[in-house]
Amino acid sequence: MNYLHRKTIYIFIVFFTLFVNTLAVNSNTQKGCAVKNTDEEFILFIVDFSNSMTEKLHGTQKINMVLDTMQEILPKLPENQRVGLRVYGHKGGFAMPTLACKASSLIVPMTKGSAPQIQSALFALKPMGWTPITYSLKQAINSDFAGVKGKKRIILLTDGGENCDESPCDYVMELTKMRQDIYIDVIAFNIYDQEANNQLKCTALVTSGKFYSVDTSAELLNSLQNSLNVQKEVQGVIISH
Repeated sequence: MNYLHRKTIYIFIVFFTLFVNTLAVNSNTQKGCAVKNTDEEFILFIVDFSNSMTEKLHGTQKINMVLDTMQEILPKLPENQRVGLRVYGHKGGFAMPTLACKASSLIVPMTKGSAPQIQSALFALKPMGWTPITYSLKQAINSDFAGVKGKKRIILLTDGGENCDESPCDYVMELTKMRQDIYIDVIAFNIYDQEANNQLKCTALVTSGKFYSVDTSAELLNSLQNSLNVQKEVQGVIISH
């Protein structure tokens, strides 16, 4: 067998092998054997139901402004988006500080198509307690996100700073030394306390999240749209000449 003949056979074998391997990969993909897409994002709302949310702003209770805004934004989420809800301050009151500082519950797990559940759950709760932000973040990260692969985003909506002798800023600074797969967006709703704002801004920026300071329903909606990357509706007027 001459050299040219052997070279031709070798090239044929190489291309045949590549062709077979390509078929095998495509077959596995069609059968669902491909590596799972780790770019999927899991979103967890952490919403403040502390007593201060009953205060009025622009003539409306702050909690009602939040509920109305969530009711507008939730239906715009993609149906395949995995989104959940954790709340704090929804029980305990001020007479029981130990309970109040652990009053944080996962109400709706992060599943696809959960927006209607989240909406119903929000309207069933009443603000009454304290603001255990750090405890809520710990529960979210250690429990709610346990075993979750992919991007993980927390959207924390609060009208006050931590009041349970912890620091969310200190916590996330320690957290990011061990992991960088969790992003925390913070929406500071009608907060004028500088120390509280500094703590919340640190919580967002240290985790490469976004920080918003809002005082109106329009600003609240805009911050949620930006955080969720939901396209805003643009209204225009057609002018005929």
